[in-house]
Amino acid sequence: MKALDELTFDNRFARLGDAFSTSVLPEPIDNPRLVVASDAAMALLDLEPTEAHSPVFAELFGGHKLWAEAEPRAMVYSGHQFGGYSPRLGDGRGLLLGEVYNQAGEHWDLHLKGAGLTPYSRMGDGRAVLRSSIREFLASEALHALGIPSSRALCVIGSDTAVWRETQERAAMLLRLAPSHVRFGHFEYFYYTKQPEQAKVLGEHVLAMHFPECLEQPEPYLAMFRTVVERNAELIAKWQAYGFCHGVMNTDNMSILGITFDFGPYAFLDDFDAHFICNHSDHEGRYSYSNQVPIAHWNLSALAQALTPFISVEALRETLDLFLPLYEAHYLDLMRRRLGFTRADDGDKAMIEALLRLMQNSGVDYHLFFRRLGDQPAAQAVAVLRDDFVDREGFDRWAAGYVARVEGEAANEHRTARMHAVNPLYVLRNYLAQNAIDAAQKGDYEEVRRLHTMLSRPFDEQAGMEAYAQRPPEWGKHLEISCSS
Repeated sequence: MKALDELTFDNRFARLGDAFSTSVLPEPIDNPRLVVASDAAMALLDLEPTEAHSPVFAELFGGHKLWAEAEPRAMVYSGHQFGGYSPRLGDGRGLLLGEVYNQAGEHWDLHLKGAGLTPYSRMGDGRAVLRSSIREFLASEALHALGIPSSRALCVIGSDTAVWRETQERAAMLLRLAPSHVRFGHFEYFYYTKQPEQAKVLGEHVLAMHFPECLEQPEPYLAMFRTVVERNAELIAKWQAYGFCHGVMNTDNMSILGITFDFGPYAFLDDFDAHFICNHSDHEGRYSYSNQVPIAHWNLSALAQALTPFISVEALRETLDLFLPLYEAHYLDLMRRRLGFTRADDGDKAMIEALLRLMQNSGVDYHLFFRRLGDQPAAQAVAVLRDDFVDREGFDRWAAGYVARVEGEAANEHRTARMHAVNPLYVLRNYLAQNAIDAAQKGDYEEVRRLHTMLSRPFDEQAGMEAYAQRPPEWGKHLEISCSS
């Protein structure tokens, strides 16, 4: 393991030059202090966990100090935001400090969010607030623990720097890790600004750095696009299966790697609601839970348009057509496992859809239902869960089919262990995050740290954490989260 001053940098994106990013130094925040750090994320950089508690740690990730080998850059890109094209976006409050490679040979971007003004800040102040930084930190690490591909979060650094949103708040910085911060919007930017030479440089960089196996194919760009489609089909299937709502699926928030990226007004479902909208600015429900699948497909088509200089339109369309079948296959596989099935059956899709309709009509807690379904043998479990449903007769019909389906499988042993391994007991509900934020804004970071530790093992029952595995209070189900959060 390494100390902070022993990190090895290899700033590959910075070497692409000024057409792709702008050199900017972080603006320090006042009295930087550690709010929370992830030992697991630190391990990706081979860092000793104790380094988080050294004074230099808060100074580095609070903008006061910088490694000599770091090359802070604000990336330029564009994107479709709520369906409309924004021609020039970019890192308005974040900086790519540099790329560190670890002993395993992996490269990790160090991206500091809330680092101050950049040429792409537009009307913003370049700052992140404490609440939004805590929310992204918790979500990044919680999704990873659930097995959902995501950017990672190394730490949150708090401060005394005042910033204004709806009210006066305190600035914070979040250090985010990912193998790449290239987005769909990077390709859109060079396509729509008619810079074919730079688009080719970007494409060759992404292929060489992140999709080297595609270079061995007859059409490397097509192979890369197919991989992006495949990864997004699996990612969105996991979002849907675990009830995760991103909230702002703009193309500038879509990673070329197919990972969950740029957390804003996200939420996990509480009561199942297919039409749930987690972003209170999304008045038409463009990014509602049920729309995430078609919007992901739409975003991939926007990326496909930007790749037309390299790939034929016919090949792009054929590849796009793979998305929905691949999504459904991944989704059904995960939902079968959540229901405790060990094999596929032709009636599984209809059974899942019928269950979700019943849950919708009765306001059943999405996460607790699946967890409790695995607590006991199928017949006993459904007998207990029956009381959660308004339409008892409808649920009884579903339950009879479910029990018969389970009993028709040969492998019923270890059912509870199998189901508990894919059905989390602890979920990052909005009210839990809000409780932690409220305490942190008063200077108490223990609840943030406790929540992070618990969510790092979401499938394992943990002593003393029973209150975190209950249905949320009514006030906790209706929190409005904005993009500025």
